[in-house]
Amino acid sequence: MKNTNLKEQVDSRRTFAIISHPDAGKTTITEQLLLFGGAIRQAGTVKGKKTGNFAKSDWMEIEKQRGISVTSSVMQFDYQDKKVNILDTPGHEDFSEDTYRTLMAVDSAVMVIDSAKGIEAQTKKLFQVVKKRGIPIFTFINKLDRDGREPLDLLEELEELLDIESYPMNWPIGMGRGLEGLYDIYNERIEFYRPEQYGDQRFVKLDANGELSGDHALTENSLYHQVLEEVELLKEAGDTFDVEKIAKGNQTPVFFGSALTNFGVQTFLETFLKFAPAPHSNMTVDGELIRPDEEEFSGFVFKIQANMNPAHRDRIAFVRICSGTFERGMDVTLQRTGKKMKLNNVTQFMADARENIEQAVAGDIIGVYDTGNYQIGDTLTEGKLKINYEELPSFTPELFMKVTAKNVMKQKSFHKGIYQLVQEGAIQLYKTYLADEYILGAVGQLQFEVFQYRMMNEYNSEVIMTPLGHKIARWIDPKDLDERMSSSRNILAKDRFDQPLFLFENQFAERWFMEKYPQIELHKLM
Repeated sequence: MKNTNLKEQVDSRRTFAIISHPDAGKTTITEQLLLFGGAIRQAGTVKGKKTGNFAKSDWMEIEKQRGISVTSSVMQFDYQDKKVNILDTPGHEDFSEDTYRTLMAVDSAVMVIDSAKGIEAQTKKLFQVVKKRGIPIFTFINKLDRDGREPLDLLEELEELLDIESYPMNWPIGMGRGLEGLYDIYNERIEFYRPEQYGDQRFVKLDANGELSGDHALTENSLYHQVLEEVELLKEAGDTFDVEKIAKGNQTPVFFGSALTNFGVQTFLETFLKFAPAPHSNMTVDGELIRPDEEEFSGFVFKIQANMNPAHRDRIAFVRICSGTFERGMDVTLQRTGKKMKLNNVTQFMADARENIEQAVAGDIIGVYDTGNYQIGDTLTEGKLKINYEELPSFTPELFMKVTAKNVMKQKSFHKGIYQLVQEGAIQLYKTYLADEYILGAVGQLQFEVFQYRMMNEYNSEVIMTPLGHKIARWIDPKDLDERMSSSRNILAKDRFDQPLFLFENQFAERWFMEKYPQIELHKLM
């Protein structure tokens, strides 16, 4: 039976990604949001390694050891009248490809910035992807409990480096040890950092002039009067709050707070949910817009993850639902192959915890059990609907390694591990054209380390990695290929779809090849 309240259900969804530079506190703020949603009872942080109390969203063993996120996690919880889907993305730049694809599956983004460091390289890079998509961006300037940069400097840097208007929703009253609270511009109140020093009141309303009553203890603090002047300046000279600009991604509401001490996070969450959009329409390759409240189910695979449950050695395809209603046991068509699939074993997530679900709607992220049928970018549809959603971004690798099994008797687990991990999309697999030797390609060194670790710990396969260094990968049309074109400066290989390519030693080698074979066209991706 189809859901009669589909539009109502879709409108209650808020699906967003959290992006940041490593160590800005992204995973910690995710923890606090889950705490408010009642999804966890205690916030564990990546700082608490000695207690074994790791961040809920960092579920992979290597993440717990290093205290970094190297894979996107999905978490769902209810808050007030909204169903919230958070996608916590890898902060490390070596895993930005995973993040880029995740950003195609959300309706808005939250950018976390370290108040002491400001805009860092990875933040800028990820912001540009979000901006290009034109989706709303909300900013949380974190670590206010430590000494950081002047708030006005941070706003100025945000506007200049990222070319976006900013509107401060609140303003810090001190920072570090001198942190007293937040002047909440949007909600017209003061939020106290240590309520016990102010009569146990966490929030105090401001009067018609935007001030506390004269006998309040905080009015004796010079910081309070400094903030009143700064807020006055912001109101006179700053940008005006514009809901339309926020919706188009041209203005970012800015919130200050401290995720680690859970200060300002609830105010952020409640205000964010007011302005974050419900699921949007999605574009097909033919330029057609599919509305989320259309009846027939459709969705796309944006991520594949092996061994989320090491006990079952399973593989999950993450699907963003774009339209209609998922119902357990329904039949769908995998558009790439035309194959009919029955969606029986489907889950929703709380990081590594999963539960089977009966129903989900547009905006939700579901996990489909995968036995090797799905690829990143696949479109699933119900009934007679024949569409393919836009292609997801992919990157040409720059670093390459030859990989072999240390124990030749364990070839089966070696091959299984390689093929399953390659399907996740973080590393690319190639074979030398004649000898069929395995070559891995990646954007960054950390991806190889994670691959080696997971091969050993998840597939019991010790591998030998031989660096080939930086290479330039260029594809060639099979009909133009002559094996004699290969030389010591350009390795002839084929990708996992058997498309031929050359791995050039450097740009000089590529130019030399192009001059020698002017009739041959080289492509960055096939």
